[in-house]
Amino acid sequence: MQQPHDPTLSLKPSFMHMLAEGRSVFEFGAASLALPMLMSAPRGDGHPVMVLPGFLASDISTKPLRVFLTSKGYQAVGWDLGRNLGKHLVGGKHIISDELLDKVLTLAVTHNQPVSLIGWSLGGILAREIARLAPECVRQVITLGSPFNGPHGAAPIAAKLFDLINGDVAKKNPHAVAKMLEPPPVPTSALYSRSDGVAHWQACINMVPGSHGHVENIEVKGSHMGLGHNAQVLWIIADRLAQASGQWQPYTERRQRPRTSAH
Repeated sequence: MQQPHDPTLSLKPSFMHMLAEGRSVFEFGAASLALPMLMSAPRGDGHPVMVLPGFLASDISTKPLRVFLTSKGYQAVGWDLGRNLGKHLVGGKHIISDELLDKVLTLAVTHNQPVSLIGWSLGGILAREIARLAPECVRQVITLGSPFNGPHGAAPIAAKLFDLINGDVAKKNPHAVAKMLEPPPVPTSALYSRSDGVAHWQACINMVPGSHGHVENIEVKGSHMGLGHNAQVLWIIADRLAQASGQWQPYTERRQRPRTSAH
């Protein structure tokens, strides 16, 4: 677990890292080259997995990840709510919209078992809050570069655009925003990159230990825009999902295979 930092510090990603986000294209190519190795990644028990896209993205962005998960035997689905403009973080009686919460509850009921949630960037923040509201329906949460730990952790342009569309979430629901620092009551893995050009890495890690102890931070190499198809990330996700229900253990580096990524 990383050491706590001063929350008043600016957590904006560096300008150089923002400029380097174009490497996500090369990371996609690297993942293709690593495909034979990725095929040897752990397989799971076929339970349902929902992948939530990042801010301004749609299910199209998560298609490579879902195809990979399907190849591993999972019932992998997108969120089927169009482009993620942030409205599902500020709507409904709770901070999560009723529409999004119903999607997850329906998936769990349909398969008669809890759902694993994978959220990329803003999608990870949504995934954590869903698990907080309905822990009995969520098996585990995996976040990819999600700035849940710092209100100023996103790139200035992205943060301003989010506020322009949705208003100031902290003012609308300050109690719920404060609760975001606390991990949800299910196994939670936060994947982050120190060279992330969209969300500062310190905003993407768990600073507060979970009350159940099943919380971890896992560092990866690569860009923010490439997290959904980064070979190293795909392997780690397969490893996390393959754990038997109720037998979650922290990730260990020695089980990690692909190191292929664009730096």
